[in-house]
Amino acid sequence: MSLRALHFPDIHSGKAALPFGNPCCLNPTLPRFSDPKPGIYQGPSRRPGRWTPLSLSSVSGVAVEKEKRNDKRFSVCTADELHYVSVPNSDWSLALWRYLPSPQVQPRNHPLLLLSGVATNAIGYDLSPECSFARYMAGDGFDTWILEVRGAGLSRKGVDSFDRKPMNAKSKSTSSSVNYGKDEEKRTYMESKPDQFRSPTKLMKNFMLISERLSSFLNEGMLEGGQNSVIASHIKDLSTRLANIIEEYQRSVPAQLMELQERFSSTLADLQQQLDLIVKYDWDFDHYLQEDVPAAVEYIRSHCKPQDSKLHGIGHSMGGILLYAMLSQCCSQGRDSGFASITTLASSLDYTPSKSSLKLLLPLADPAQALNVPAIPIGALLAAAHPLASRPPYVLSWLNRQISAQDMMHPELFEKLVLNNFCTVPAKLLLQLTTAFQKTGLCDRSGTFFYKDYLHKVTVPVLALGGDQDLICPPEAVYETAKLIPEHLITYKILGEPGGPHYAHYDLVGGRLAADQVYPHIIKFLRHHDMA
Repeated sequence: MSLRALHFPDIHSGKAALPFGNPCCLNPTLPRFSDPKPGIYQGPSRRPGRWTPLSLSSVSGVAVEKEKRNDKRFSVCTADELHYVSVPNSDWSLALWRYLPSPQVQPRNHPLLLLSGVATNAIGYDLSPECSFARYMAGDGFDTWILEVRGAGLSRKGVDSFDRKPMNAKSKSTSSSVNYGKDEEKRTYMESKPDQFRSPTKLMKNFMLISERLSSFLNEGMLEGGQNSVIASHIKDLSTRLANIIEEYQRSVPAQLMELQERFSSTLADLQQQLDLIVKYDWDFDHYLQEDVPAAVEYIRSHCKPQDSKLHGIGHSMGGILLYAMLSQCCSQGRDSGFASITTLASSLDYTPSKSSLKLLLPLADPAQALNVPAIPIGALLAAAHPLASRPPYVLSWLNRQISAQDMMHPELFEKLVLNNFCTVPAKLLLQLTTAFQKTGLCDRSGTFFYKDYLHKVTVPVLALGGDQDLICPPEAVYETAKLIPEHLITYKILGEPGGPHYAHYDLVGGRLAADQVYPHIIKFLRHHDMA
């Protein structure tokens, strides 16, 4: 049987991108079952003990043959279907995770698009069967789609992209099955492999190897003049300081360091892989806004065919910023946004009234621009920092509070999120996002269009939610943008109580109490604005 399974012209031939209505669609959750007939997948039915065939005849993509569907690179996708849509005038194919609406409830009139935060993929919306924002929405009857923008998750670029190893695949990861409900199929999730017993001295050597690798990269002509030696010196200094911290820790509690070696070895390999690809990271926020999101919206609209051609949009962090920016851009041009409602989770176009920890980007991004460093491997860096943030003496424990408030996430799910949900981002993207700390708020790449200027003209209902202990997008920042929406169209709420529970940045999406305290607010809002 031939392995030319995807048959995806713009990927395999390098020709012009496919139009919106011509994606590749596959269902990665089903390779463990045989097909009843060629061209049809055997998918999970919503009725106990039954299996429903999912036909692909309604789309232009060709089904992945059995050899391809067993590819572990796609096992990270836990959605019911995985679609690919091409971005016009580019060689990017964006991944769309689809969660089919439950047949046990009344079907909704509009599909739902979920947008993730900066440097994150779709996993955050479907962290586990018991912690799945996407499946909760699908369970209420919404045809739910998660977009992975360029550079994130399973989205791919260039010729033969499906024959390459996923960019952020962990070399030391294994797959394990988790039951999703009593009568559902087993779904595969990526989990970190238990670390093996290793000598702590090797850990410090790995820091120096990372330093040498980065220094070598910088000296290969990426930078000009004396800038090479300056940044290389900074990297070596950082590695030395981290090594000293570990050496001091080793003398006090050596046994607890033994398990860190293999993870850092894996991190080193991942960093090397990222550095090989780093020159390809050449996009900013406006690329997401003007190309990626419109391509996904048009595809979902043409695929689902809502009666009024509208979608619901939900965005977390940068995902919500994108939705705000889309509304503003459409208002400035006097055109319809195509959304029936917008929900933003921990998002703002203007962070100036707050003490947001995103201000850390200010000293990070400007040198990145000056030194012409194209990208920051946030995923690899967080994976490297995680052991020092989650184990004694907790020298980087402050990083945890950036993501989740105390006791709001199970430790295993928190670790899975940190190790699997983050990726590399271009410095251009971070540079543009830092304009949200200027008095005029976030602006386009030209610096002449300010996205918050047209929000007073919005005609779409907006739900703006924030967390009381969100250090990245504090309540003051959430309010600063929400107050610009016409009063009769905005619903604003901060989750969290003085005596607890508290909500940090990610807790609105996947905190342990989100299903009880956050999702109901969203469902109520969506239902109210889901009129045909």
